[in-house]
Amino acid sequence: RQPLAPGSRAAPLDEREGGMADRGGFGRGRGDRGGRGDRRGRRGRRGRRGKRDEDKEWVPVTKLGRLVKEGRIKSLEEIYLFSLPIKEYQIVDSFLGPAVKDEVMKVMPVQKQTTAGQRTRFKAFVAVGDYNGHVGLGVKCAKEVATAIRGAIINAKMSILPVRRGYWGNRLGMPHTVPYKLTGKCGSVRVRLIPAPRGTGLVAAPVPKKLLAMAGLDDCYTSSRGHTRTLGNFVKAVYAALAKSYGFLSPELWTPTVFTKAPFQEHTDFLEGVKKSATFA
Repeated sequence: RQPLAPGSRAAPLDEREGGMADRGGFGRGRGDRGGRGDRRGRRGRRGRRGKRDEDKEWVPVTKLGRLVKEGRIKSLEEIYLFSLPIKEYQIVDSFLGPAVKDEVMKVMPVQKQTTAGQRTRFKAFVAVGDYNGHVGLGVKCAKEVATAIRGAIINAKMSILPVRRGYWGNRLGMPHTVPYKLTGKCGSVRVRLIPAPRGTGLVAAPVPKKLLAMAGLDDCYTSSRGHTRTLGNFVKAVYAALAKSYGFLSPELWTPTVFTKAPFQEHTDFLEGVKKSATFA
């Protein structure tokens, strides 16, 4: 190697190895991969500068969402009557609004083994309810805690369901407890909800107590067995039990059935017009 002249500077390593890298020598072209990563990072930062989804006006993408936004469907009960799936959380917001409260039940880390090591993500369990006969449960896994909680709230709103309430003895005042014994299960956990006299309160562990209160129940006995330390399965079992409250019709609900048209059939002209306008736009 020739000695450097006084006052001169050595060329960077990439320039010295560039020729060998082109010929398949010792240079491995690390700089190019870094450049691709930098472009990806700039693209990601540019996307984050946009408006958040909550600030934008709701543009429904389902037929049910269009009917709700136009006021053709007046309540959630009309949706439940025809067992229509809710695919947009804004539908629940438009009916219940600020009455819906959410509570994070648990955030837990979960790991996946990869060739580069372990990849850690966060799993969030969130319960929502209006304390007046509607309750939902959502689960979401994401790389960040805030993203997981936000997704779990959306999933909980889309899975919200009605909870039937009843009496323990005389039918005085407002319904205050479950109408009959309910059972739910998930994994090894079994949960039983038992009607209780007025003034008893919610006799339950902290986890089901929050869910029962969000459903609007004032009095209830509970019985559980299995590995209730697994909070995810515990809260899912309680939610499954509450979901069965309208699955059994007691004699007071044996009224003559009056068949009406489903919302999609009743408002088919409106939906057809919306479809045509979207096609020609």
